[in-house]
Amino acid sequence: MKTTYHKAETRGHANHGWLNSYHSFSFANYYNPERMNFGVLRVLNDDRVSESMGFGTHPHKNMEIVSIPLEGDLKHRDNMGNETVIKEGDIQVMSAGTGVMHSEYNNNPDKPVKFLQIWIIPNKQDVEPRYDQVTISENEKPNDFQQILSPNKTDDGVWIYQDAWFHLAQFNQGVIKEYTLKKEGNGVYVFVLEGQAQIGNQILNKRDGLGVENTNAFSIEALEDSRILLMEVPMSLPS
Repeated sequence: MKTTYHKAETRGHANHGWLNSYHSFSFANYYNPERMNFGVLRVLNDDRVSESMGFGTHPHKNMEIVSIPLEGDLKHRDNMGNETVIKEGDIQVMSAGTGVMHSEYNNNPDKPVKFLQIWIIPNKQDVEPRYDQVTISENEKPNDFQQILSPNKTDDGVWIYQDAWFHLAQFNQGVIKEYTLKKEGNGVYVFVLEGQAQIGNQILNKRDGLGVENTNAFSIEALEDSRILLMEVPMSLPS
């Protein structure tokens, strides 16, 4: 098993006043040739947006874009006619495909919104743009892996154009659970949202990341009550 450890404090950081963002991989003005991506996981941004502020209308193309609110509500608008509010406990996906324009704003006038912005390189180019969001908090699985994203339209959570699976894990202290990868050749990027966990000999604290590859399964031990996001993705980039 091969692992790559990213301590929270080593992430790229940009504070624009209204936006405070930490980048696990190279993004915008943060460039690190050793941290361009983890397989097809291209962007993992940990964003905090001030009250009633946000990202104005901007374009995307040929990328699977996933948003997971951690605190507060995010207002979404796009040129496909969608105008929705994504709340804590939801997950949103947008297949940009041939091109889409959208904006994201903090829907709260009195508190910041915190969310993860995740970009996945798709396995199909120039698809028709699409949008979806679902509430995942209704199907929480204490001390187990809760699937929130997959390649399959009929599975739990949202789906994307890529052989990727995302799971949320909410573990009580002392719980040990084995994760089995869904597809050969995939790896898993583990991101600790809250708490402390251990994989192999590596202890992970809040907002630490660990890339795990060259294995079919691995175990996670919760050293504290923890909330963890697991992002299983292909390690080979599309040709």
